[in-house]
Amino acid sequence: MKNLLFITFLCAAQALSAQIKLCRLFSDHAILQRQKPLPVWGSAKPNETLTVNLAGQTQKIQADTEGSWRVTFPPFEAGGPHKLVVESASETVTVEDILFGDVWLCSGQSNMEWTVAQSNDFLKERKNADFPQIRHFKVEHEVTIEPQKELKSGSWKVSQAETVGGFTAVGFFFAREVYQKTGVPIGLLHSSWGGSQVEGWISKEAMENSEELKNYAKNFPKTWEEADFRHESGLKQRLLGNAIAPVSVEDEAKYTKADYDFSKWHTADAIGQWDWKGIWAWRGNGFMAKMVEIPSEMVDKATTLGLAENFSYNEIYINGKLISAGVLRGARKIFVPARTWKAGMNKLMIKMNKAIEPEWFGLGLSGSPDDLYVSNEVQKISLAGSDWKLMPSFAEPHTFVHSSNNVGATIYNAMIAPLIPFALRGALWYQGESNAGRAYEYRKTFPLMIEDWRKRWNDEFPFYFVQLATYGKTQNSNEGSNWAELREAQTLTLKLPKTGMAVTTDIGNPNDIHPTNKQDVGKRLAVLALQQVYNQTIIARSPMYKSVVFEKGKATLSFDFANNGLVAKDKYGYLKGFEIAGEDRIFHYAKAEIVGDKVIVFHPKGMKPVAVRYAWADAPEDGNLFNTEGYPASPFRTDDWKGVTEGKRFD
Repeated sequence: MKNLLFITFLCAAQALSAQIKLCRLFSDHAILQRQKPLPVWGSAKPNETLTVNLAGQTQKIQADTEGSWRVTFPPFEAGGPHKLVVESASETVTVEDILFGDVWLCSGQSNMEWTVAQSNDFLKERKNADFPQIRHFKVEHEVTIEPQKELKSGSWKVSQAETVGGFTAVGFFFAREVYQKTGVPIGLLHSSWGGSQVEGWISKEAMENSEELKNYAKNFPKTWEEADFRHESGLKQRLLGNAIAPVSVEDEAKYTKADYDFSKWHTADAIGQWDWKGIWAWRGNGFMAKMVEIPSEMVDKATTLGLAENFSYNEIYINGKLISAGVLRGARKIFVPARTWKAGMNKLMIKMNKAIEPEWFGLGLSGSPDDLYVSNEVQKISLAGSDWKLMPSFAEPHTFVHSSNNVGATIYNAMIAPLIPFALRGALWYQGESNAGRAYEYRKTFPLMIEDWRKRWNDEFPFYFVQLATYGKTQNSNEGSNWAELREAQTLTLKLPKTGMAVTTDIGNPNDIHPTNKQDVGKRLAVLALQQVYNQTIIARSPMYKSVVFEKGKATLSFDFANNGLVAKDKYGYLKGFEIAGEDRIFHYAKAEIVGDKVIVFHPKGMKPVAVRYAWADAPEDGNLFNTEGYPASPFRTDDWKGVTEGKRFD
């Protein structure tokens, strides 16, 4: 027993005395970038001399006075497995099973974070996941005020049935397509965060040199305490009209009274986290309210009040009267005595404490809109809809969770900065949904991020991105579309060198912001890389609007990437999705015909067009213009008239 204790103590002491540490990216099963100078770095004892051996090549380096060190190996060709060995006079660290191949940084928001397990045909994909030369490193979510030098966690996973479910789906289907066509090992360095805005991924230094973001950078918070104070001040300004408004418990007690007017509170749909309703990162108590119209025949009968799910302590008031208090699990069905409601309009108020389980959820209701209702044995009134009123409890204890969108640059600081200068082949990006409300500004901020990353890596690497898929309404151009303007901003970003865009309007889901067909998304990114990086002779791009000629009451449109012709993907052969406008700038649905590699658009009543738009909607389901290679035409407009997102700025 004494010997066992001694051995345990000795092992612990040796672990504490270990000084050589490699960046976490240099760990077992890593893919390292071929054909480029290869930085390797880590830490050791201050001023310690190290020998670094990679695939038979050796370099010596002395750590600096803080213990940091870095060597750069000349380029290697694809292959392996190899070892990385770092030695000092007293210690040796070995990394096994290293391959040289191509490393692709996969980033963005939830559609990049979406896993293989969440995608179409997962059971089938698991059986086709044995690709030992495809590997995945997941960077965990974190935000920091200052740029970080090292990741706190993470390891490389080899693609197999047991692991592939946790891989980024877009990245994996990209990697599988490229690997099967080239035989080059592929590493997926996955750093994404659902719901994140592009501003979180841009460094503060890049913001300082940007007309759009320099004022934000000048006022960048120095601590999280300062950031939280600003966040709360902004909320008060928006919700109460006064950034420094004092709010007492006595003030908030008035909210539950029958005569209180909550009409000016924040308006939102009831189902879902408040984070996504415009009250970001709040972790505390709050109030939800709604005006409910009750017919006279329900007044004299007991009713059931359905309030969906919220596992926290709730107090529920109808016209100022407390009818229920406590904690209920599941979809809540609350008994309301007869004559509690009155005929006509009633005030429903819910006082909610912060969530018990799951604690991270914060405030809000979960479940289905069908779980919101007032009913009796003969009728049922839905309480679903976007006319609920929300107000945080500023007077009671609260905090702000430090998440993706509290402060710009903080995702970059924690999830991109520690990756630099790990050598890359290129980047894949799927993001924009959270910036759709500021789509016009995205014309500047998205290219800014790309150029920022390339500058930080000192490498103009290829950057391929996914244009927003179909989701939401199929409105007409007279209504305007945030998502159409965001797609336009993405298209304009193709002006940057070595960029490419996968158009996905035909494989989205109007009812789900997370379409599960990630296979085709990965393949469309892959063909861009296969053509531009791996030099394969293939057509890789969607038709892109090039020019228009207005003549004799018709508009003749020309396209790039349509050399082999255009087709209408419709069983009747009709083109859809086109609108035209005259001098009055009012759009009308139009007829369109394909003539070779051009499209002719006109109005059957002879309107003289001055502008054409195609697939200009959040969910352009009727857009069916493709090239003969099967890629959908990118949505476009020929005009530059003011859109619905101009003037909306990041703050």
